[in-house]
Amino acid sequence: MSKLTELPQWKALTDHCHAISGQHMRDWFAADQDRFETFSLSACGIFLDYSKNRITGETMDRLFDLARAVDVEDWRGRMFAGEPVNTTEHRAVLHVALRNRANTPVMLDGEDIMPGVNDVLARMGTFADAVRDGTWTGATGKRITDVVNIGVGGSDLGPNMVVEALAPYVTNDIRFHFVSNVDSAHITRTLAPLSWETTLFVVCSKTFTTHDTMINAQTARAWFVDQGGREQDIAAHFAAATANVAEADAFGIPSANVFEFWDWVGGRFSLWSAVGVTIAIALGADGFVRLLTGAHAMDRHFAEAPLERNMPMILAMLRVWYTNFFGATSHALIPYAQNLSGFPEYFQQGEMESNGKQTDRDGHPVDYATAPITWGRVGADSQHSFFQRLHQGTSFVPADFIAAVQCEGSIAHHQDVLLANFIAQPEALMVGKTEARVRAELEQQGLDADALEALLPHKVFLGNRPSNSVLFERLDPETMGALIALYEHSIFVQGVVWNVNSFDQWGVELGKELAKRVLPEFTSAEPTTKHDGSTNGLINTIRKLRG
Repeated sequence: MSKLTELPQWKALTDHCHAISGQHMRDWFAADQDRFETFSLSACGIFLDYSKNRITGETMDRLFDLARAVDVEDWRGRMFAGEPVNTTEHRAVLHVALRNRANTPVMLDGEDIMPGVNDVLARMGTFADAVRDGTWTGATGKRITDVVNIGVGGSDLGPNMVVEALAPYVTNDIRFHFVSNVDSAHITRTLAPLSWETTLFVVCSKTFTTHDTMINAQTARAWFVDQGGREQDIAAHFAAATANVAEADAFGIPSANVFEFWDWVGGRFSLWSAVGVTIAIALGADGFVRLLTGAHAMDRHFAEAPLERNMPMILAMLRVWYTNFFGATSHALIPYAQNLSGFPEYFQQGEMESNGKQTDRDGHPVDYATAPITWGRVGADSQHSFFQRLHQGTSFVPADFIAAVQCEGSIAHHQDVLLANFIAQPEALMVGKTEARVRAELEQQGLDADALEALLPHKVFLGNRPSNSVLFERLDPETMGALIALYEHSIFVQGVVWNVNSFDQWGVELGKELAKRVLPEFTSAEPTTKHDGSTNGLINTIRKLRG
């Protein structure tokens, strides 16, 4: 048994869960007129209602007792202080420094890193605004009309999600494209309608050796030359975000077009860094700073607010509550905003790559669940796909519902209908539909007794399904920054509780290594026998089907 599950605070939560598991949220609301006020709070322009959770005041007290027992506050301080909380790679984790709008010194190995952060941000802003206003042109003097971001993982998901989410704030003079999949269909379809003379490629790779990204970058480079660009023209059409300036230079991108970031920036937390150069082009330098400003506000809230009124802490401890004490295996993110359609996928990587670990920081196997499956889709579309499972499935799925009260350019009636569904679905998940209510409705419809009894069980659902409602006035750059930072910090807290390193991803590496071994075997003169029977068979079948 692990140290975590031996803690008295863990055992107290286990007992408490057994004590309240048979109780219904309907009854709690009926008995407590102040429940909404008790279990809601505002921070950084975001309102969180967590009253529709299977919690009491005692639950939250016990969850915070657990957080304190595992030193969440100490780990939080260590992260902000630049200590190597990425224990397996012996690195600091300082994406918070990238958005440190207070510009207070952040020390790492005895040196303040903020001057370097500010220098790269200033260079990014100058470059982005020059591309936007036409000062930066392609090799033939034409303005840039299309920007193609080439990356994978955080180097793709983050910029893609933010540019889509903040569409009302994005320049209308440039189209933005994102290529991540090594399947050639992705890049060839993207490039087909573009002109080499007016296209700018932004290659995002921390090492500038990421296999999928560099294959796509080389394909883009070859397309550029094939279409009429010359080797010496690459400088006017390619930029890079990387920690490996030498490799970018070898690719042919001059240092003036290379925006550096550092090994203390994790990929899935990298949109705040030079990886955000595409975001900066889309929003402008000022818009990108607004995004950073919103995230910084949430950083300060996370660092300074007491646990009981700390929004990331609350979201994190509720995840722990359901994952470890109710046995929930997944969590849904459901934004009621079309522009946030990329949000569930972005935090699918953020949560599952960060905390999907079977080994704790001390190298011991864990004997408790970590990282529920994170998934979702925009509402109200999702109501017509997986909501049946949420309402009447055999196990419950906690969900976060996310919405903006106002949206730029929205049609008033559409927005009212959208928000009505945003309100109604969590209510339905919570209250359910009792047998007595269903019976009364069917009797009113005039069903005979046999038909009524046959239909009755199908229309009953228990409710008591938990959810959070995350609400804000509008999805502007500041709010977007705060929203992303909110979920980032929640991931960090969960990792601390589970005693896992949220900032490595060794499980991703094995597949990459094996892919490099497999690749040359497709063109080998002899059938392969180097792997297990299935893998050998698949490789040889591909060779056979290729003729």
